[in-house]
Amino acid sequence: MQKIILGVDGGNTKTDYFLFTNNGEFIDLFRGPTCSHEQFKNSYTGAYDAMKKVFDVFLPKNKLKAEDVEASVFGLAGVDTPSQRANMEEVVRRLGFKHYKVVNDSFLGVKAVTTSGVCSINGTGTSSGGIDPEGNYLQVGGIGGIVGDEAGGAHIGRCAIRAAYDDAYRFGEPTTLTKIIMDYFLVTDKYYLMEAISDGLVNRKIDFSYLNKQVFKEANNGDEVSLEILRQIGENTARSAGGVINNLNFGDTVDVVLAGSVWVKGKSKVMIDEFKNKITEFTKKECNIITLDVPPATGAVIWALELANNEYPAKDLREKIINNVQNELDRIEG
Repeated sequence: MQKIILGVDGGNTKTDYFLFTNNGEFIDLFRGPTCSHEQFKNSYTGAYDAMKKVFDVFLPKNKLKAEDVEASVFGLAGVDTPSQRANMEEVVRRLGFKHYKVVNDSFLGVKAVTTSGVCSINGTGTSSGGIDPEGNYLQVGGIGGIVGDEAGGAHIGRCAIRAAYDDAYRFGEPTTLTKIIMDYFLVTDKYYLMEAISDGLVNRKIDFSYLNKQVFKEANNGDEVSLEILRQIGENTARSAGGVINNLNFGDTVDVVLAGSVWVKGKSKVMIDEFKNKITEFTKKECNIITLDVPPATGAVIWALELANNEYPAKDLREKIINNVQNELDRIEG
């Protein structure tokens, strides 16, 4: 008997809702705005309202109700602590779904490619999530620098500014980033650098994504300060991913998935090599490093299929889902 499954990949800017059958047949996709409770003044009520608005259209369009969905997985940004997960589970229950799992979006990278393992997210921000062979799962990081989240594009952009300011005033190593930062803030005299930085922060007009890319560019040109920034990113992400491994029950070999724009698009050998070396040093395990080259949303659909069928889907079924998800995202993104 055919079953309907739902996979949801919810970030801080957009949310993708995928309906599939348990045979891997694509039914429909809806792309909506964020449903992360952290993005709403009324928190979980805002998250409920955002998703209800989508499901009130999306499900009837496909002649479905929430109770018709056999299994669903919601991988959502902002689900970082047990209480946040419990609150979002209540939101999903109120929406009418019966058989579901709510997790941080970092876990989707694991299920997209393997039954168990760890996913290191290194995108705009950073966190690590893992699922061990016994089904236990754990997240390390995800709430900011106070817990060691010193990676991601925004952090790297800040590191570029810090490196230039250190060079100018704090006995830092000379770096080609200094001229780039001075030019970016339109200052020719370092005396005005702090004022320009302060103005950019207060008015939220610093393009950290642009500055992040400059670090990679200068690292590729051999700038030692830029290279050291990327080495630090490699170590910091290894500490978080390694912490997941050592606090769950893995064997001697662990699949470690790298996901997010900094890992996937940055492609820095020095950063990845540092990650590989440090995670092996910290965990004393053989880590099979896999760069995620499929949309994280596939992890939500595959996991929902696993819940519906009570087993992790075979390779051909996973590939069918991956191809369908990729084709549909390509269609709406052009």
